[in-house]
Amino acid sequence: MTPQDAPEAAPARFDDLRADTPADAQDLNLDVILDVPVALSLEVGRTRMPIRNLLQLNRGSVIELERGAGEPLDVYVNGTLIAHGEVVVINDRFGVRLTDVVSPSERIRRLR
Repeated sequence: MTPQDAPEAAPARFDDLRADTPADAQDLNLDVILDVPVALSLEVGRTRMPIRNLLQLNRGSVIELERGAGEPLDVYVNGTLIAHGEVVVINDRFGVRLTDVVSPSERIRRLR
């Protein structure tokens, strides 16, 4: 086949996928991820110390944290801050009552 015999090339055409999709079907379907496990962790506070001091810790040692008593805990999901809360005791078990939830837009901003 010579170049003169080749069919003429035409630009690719794609259908508009959103045109045929009902408005409610455009919403995210979260059912597929509802059973995915995530790591939830609570942070009471932080501190920095030299390895020398770390190696001297033993039973009964007290580590002073940067956060004051009564300040809220940080609640993380997979390392991302999602909320703040306070410690509660329910039936001899510790729990956390959320006092403030980080907005989705703020969570996305912190990821960057």
